[in-house]
Amino acid sequence: MEDVLALVEARLCTAFGEPDARAAVTFLGTDRIEVLRFLDRGGDGDIVRYATLGMSAQPMTDPNAALADPVKGPRSELVLSVRAGLADTDKVLRPLAVLAASPQVEGVVVTPGASLDVGDPLWPGAPFSSVLVAEPGGLVEDLELDEPMDPVRFLPLLPMTSNEAAWKRVNGAQELQERWLTHGTDLRDPLRRSVTLD
Repeated sequence: MEDVLALVEARLCTAFGEPDARAAVTFLGTDRIEVLRFLDRGGDGDIVRYATLGMSAQPMTDPNAALADPVKGPRSELVLSVRAGLADTDKVLRPLAVLAASPQVEGVVVTPGASLDVGDPLWPGAPFSSVLVAEPGGLVEDLELDEPMDPVRFLPLLPMTSNEAAWKRVNGAQELQERWLTHGTDLRDPLRRSVTLD
């Protein structure tokens, strides 16, 4: 397990540089989940990236499976990117750890297109309590592991307002993402309003 997480952290550092902060959260009956914070100083403003570390230590198991395979199965970590300095987004560390622990706690398999909800604002004043899990491969390349282990996939999280989450349940993830694209929605804006959904 430690070997996998060491490789995962190295891959995150290759993609984002060294983390400028990290926090660890442990829930009863689960492995420790860390959340690493990376600051990306770019031309269009600073972006803060939060990445989980620990979710991929064990493969996710289908809740309907009779037996949990300790080696084979999908492995993932979560990555959230927001614009720095507009909101107290560092408070997202615990909600992110909760989401990363959900495969162990609830037996869910987190896949692209899924909605994850923490039930409370992701950070103080946030108009979002849920996220859409996006396709991996854009920010951080998949991390190949030795056979027969599945690769670790780094899944971007896109915050959704409650209206967007409800609309996505009816129309699907693809339709919501196209709506965001059509309206030029800045998904990294921690204070953004819901996209027009009529």
